[in-house]
Amino acid sequence: MAISRPASAKIMELGMGFWGSKALLSAIELGLFTELAKGPLEEEVLRTRLGLHQRSARDFFDALVALGMLKRTGKRYANTSETARFLDRMKPSYVGGILEMANARLYRFWGSLTEGLRTGKLQNEAKTGEDFFGTLYADPQRLEGFLKAMTGLSIGPAQVIARKFPWKQHRTFVDVGCAQGGVAVEIAQAHKHLTGAGMDLPVVGPVFEAYAKAKGLSQRLRFHPGDFFKEPLPRTDVLIMGHILHDWNLDEKLMLLRKAYDALPPRGALIVHEALIDDGRKKNAFGLLMSLNMLIETPGGFDFTGADCCRWMKEVGFTRTKVERLVGPDSMVVGMK
Repeated sequence: MAISRPASAKIMELGMGFWGSKALLSAIELGLFTELAKGPLEEEVLRTRLGLHQRSARDFFDALVALGMLKRTGKRYANTSETARFLDRMKPSYVGGILEMANARLYRFWGSLTEGLRTGKLQNEAKTGEDFFGTLYADPQRLEGFLKAMTGLSIGPAQVIARKFPWKQHRTFVDVGCAQGGVAVEIAQAHKHLTGAGMDLPVVGPVFEAYAKAKGLSQRLRFHPGDFFKEPLPRTDVLIMGHILHDWNLDEKLMLLRKAYDALPPRGALIVHEALIDDGRKKNAFGLLMSLNMLIETPGGFDFTGADCCRWMKEVGFTRTKVERLVGPDSMVVGMK
């Protein structure tokens, strides 16, 4: 006779979900998946290579097996197909950079979510007078790691944007807030007739240019240094804003959308891609949690629905808008001038 699942199980799994999350984040921090990319290992060898105490190493490894992050055959542990592809630091498909930042920063700041909900104030380093992003942008090595993490976050949606958007109707594009250049590279690789650019703060330039060169795209992708709050956006056929608008309050969002409208020619297009909240605000938990993350990280940022973005685009002058799913929790809003 099957034993029914207790009615409280879902509540308990969600409430204690941080256990599994931290186990994964610690595994990434330790380089476990990168070590296993070299080949399966028995417990004692893996424990020694990672520098772990013998007390809980076995429980740690087996917990990752139970969570679906590792496989165990006999006494040997190995990566799953997903962790081999996405959590090996040596692979270009590595997405762990953003999770490294979640482990180093966001995990502890989310411990102050209740305070943030009560006060409406951000809960990151700024609470104690630190400037995480100022420090980050002043350290070239840390900055490059952060920009690579942004590529890991955006590369999946970028590949779908490259397929779904009618690029044959356009010749040029600019990715605003381009980071390392992951979105620009995916689009340029898929459409040989396009030339493009990435706009970001000047310090990002060498990282963008090195990435474009490594992908053989130096001739078709250039870097446009600038502060999109202080300067006009570059004139081009298509502008892209990925994970940009959610950082800002409503007035700032509308200001950036107006700048985009002004920079585009007739029949030009703006692509906004984010973890858009579903219009009914019931299904895309990741998008809603991302909006809470904006509470943790920014003075006034928040995430939004596709309908919200369409309304704002029309308010600043765009004549036609549409929302399209991308991958995972991400969608894009396209506004046509």
